[in-house]
Amino acid sequence: MALLTEEIKKSLPALYSQEENKAPLARARFIDSLGDWSWYAIEFDGDNLFFGLVLGFERELGYFTLSEFEEVNQKAGFDRIQLDPDFTPVSVHEIQR
Repeated sequence: MALLTEEIKKSLPALYSQEENKAPLARARFIDSLGDWSWYAIEFDGDNLFFGLVLGFERELGYFTLSEFEEVNQKAGFDRIQLDPDFTPVSVHEIQR
């Protein structure tokens, strides 16, 4: 499965466009199939760089890249990092609860 569909690419707002939004939407979720990490994409530069909520060792807003996910998958030899096909856009506040 592709890490990012054209439909999701088009739905993601540009980087920095949600800075004033008090309730931004996460529009895509990536999951680590071997662990408990999740990355929720809020913004995208249209090429590689995302801004969003990362749930791992801690909950934090930050940047992550498509190329990092692709590298992890290449090294693992399978799709370790996957796009959640059943994810429905949701407010970041809802995820943090």
